[in-house]
Amino acid sequence: MNFWKTFLAALLAIVVGCMVMAFMWTMILVGMVAAFGGGSKTVVANGSVLKMNLGAITDSPAGSPFDGLEVNPLTGSFAMSERMSLLKAIQTIDAAAKDDRIEGIYFNLGDGARVSFSSVEEIRAALERFKESGKFIVAYDEAWSQMAYWFASVADKIYTNPAGGMEWTGLAAQLSFYKGLLDKLDVEPVIVRHGTFKSAIEPFILDKMSPENRLQYEKMVGSLWSIVLEGVSKSRGIEVAALQLLADELAIDSPQAAVEMKMIDGLKYQDEVYEEIEGLTKFEEGENDDPKFVSFGDYAGQIVPEKITSKNKIAVIYAEGTIVSGRGQAGQVGSETMVEKLQKAAKDEEVKAVVLRINSPGGSALASEVMWREIGLLKAEKPVIVSMGDYAASGGYYIAAPADAIYANRGTLTGSIGVFMFYPNFEKTFKNKLGITHDAVVTANNALIGSTFHTPSAAELAYFQKGVEDTYATFVNHVSDGRNMSFEAVDTIGQGRVWAGADAQGIGLIDGYGGLVEAISLAAERVGVADDFRIYEVTSTPTGFEAFFSGMAAKVRSAVLRDELGTMYADYERMREMLDEEGIQARMPVNIEIR
Repeated sequence: MNFWKTFLAALLAIVVGCMVMAFMWTMILVGMVAAFGGGSKTVVANGSVLKMNLGAITDSPAGSPFDGLEVNPLTGSFAMSERMSLLKAIQTIDAAAKDDRIEGIYFNLGDGARVSFSSVEEIRAALERFKESGKFIVAYDEAWSQMAYWFASVADKIYTNPAGGMEWTGLAAQLSFYKGLLDKLDVEPVIVRHGTFKSAIEPFILDKMSPENRLQYEKMVGSLWSIVLEGVSKSRGIEVAALQLLADELAIDSPQAAVEMKMIDGLKYQDEVYEEIEGLTKFEEGENDDPKFVSFGDYAGQIVPEKITSKNKIAVIYAEGTIVSGRGQAGQVGSETMVEKLQKAAKDEEVKAVVLRINSPGGSALASEVMWREIGLLKAEKPVIVSMGDYAASGGYYIAAPADAIYANRGTLTGSIGVFMFYPNFEKTFKNKLGITHDAVVTANNALIGSTFHTPSAAELAYFQKGVEDTYATFVNHVSDGRNMSFEAVDTIGQGRVWAGADAQGIGLIDGYGGLVEAISLAAERVGVADDFRIYEVTSTPTGFEAFFSGMAAKVRSAVLRDELGTMYADYERMREMLDEEGIQARMPVNIEIR
């Protein structure tokens, strides 16, 4: 009797719990639908101005309904942020340039904008094409950050609030080092590497940059800064040397100084900027308080791709995130998932060519090898063009190597042809800090190899080193074959060195400069369908109940950690990725903060 009472009580608790969970998720999903905007279609009238407030620009389209979900761990509240893929953003700007109803663009990034360096480069190029149509661009912000200003400098007019300002201080790359922390904890990092510049492991063994690492970062950051200087110089008509001097002397110390130095055209409040825009359009006074603005997101939702019925498809496959074996999770490129996408594109007779968009700092060398093989098989069937985003380095370059052509932005970080192996030895940590010791029985001399509670012997380290050397040789050979270079030439620019895209063409790592749109155009030209093709984006969407809600769980976990760790969150995530990955890795340094 007691059994049945207990059983029924438990059953009731489960049913009630499921009902509560169902109600909660229903409310969340209803809120998400509302946030996505289920209202009536926005009317684009003649004389309209496209209002750009970009929100978060992502390299690939959303793969999960939770991609835009923002969680506040303190209040437990949920909100949907504006998110748009880079390709969609560029298509929206290009469509507006041809739309007679759109007379210009009003540009205001706002606090919520999250756009990476390489994406800025591609969108900025689209804005320059927009200006060629003869339409205007006006930019305004209450205070311009350095990156936002570079983005907006393409505008005809740039304004800021009279009490605002702008940052103009130059770029800096800052790395975190953990050797002191590991020493305090008695953690001994076990590290085996090949590559003079393979700096991913330096934070665990040094307290500052090695001379080789400093050299590569000086070159890399210098190249990125040159891109910013040249872009602003061309748009604003200010000499590069003068712009450099303004940064060196911190001369832009007030809004008035920005105007005096011709970095900004004037100090205005937003309503005054609106009045100026009214004068540039067919706006009729009295019919509204503001110009005929149409939001970027609303306008993007109305764009119908050209040649939508074409049977000639150019497939765009995204490799975004850390490279791992298996299916991978959000923010990862799983080898199994990627192989499925590549095979699907190979079998689809309507897919005439493939653009592989890589935005990855690398990861597992073995997973990279698996994808390298499949990309080579696909290339035998149809052209493969690689488009590099922010990063296509180490494992990211590994999978790019077999492509027919590689295009990158000048601000892309690439190369890093080198490998390493890393794991922590906690034997002394547990003994000295916690009083815990370990003992074992073995059936062979080196049976404890790889244990995190065992100091490796010389034989074990030699075993690891051979694996690293063999993997490096394989990596270099793949690049040598794909890029038609000698082993020695690849080794010279390899050794783990990271290169900016601006320097990559001269050393043979890429074939030319251009973004995703240019890579798609090249792919269409290669197969003779430049005038008759449609873009087919291959995305991954979670399937099944568990996969669907795992996205929500990942968002909550990330939000809590971000709240607790603050500025240390990026370091934590990259370190966790390195520790989670077993075996030999081909990845970029632990964390690069460019500001």
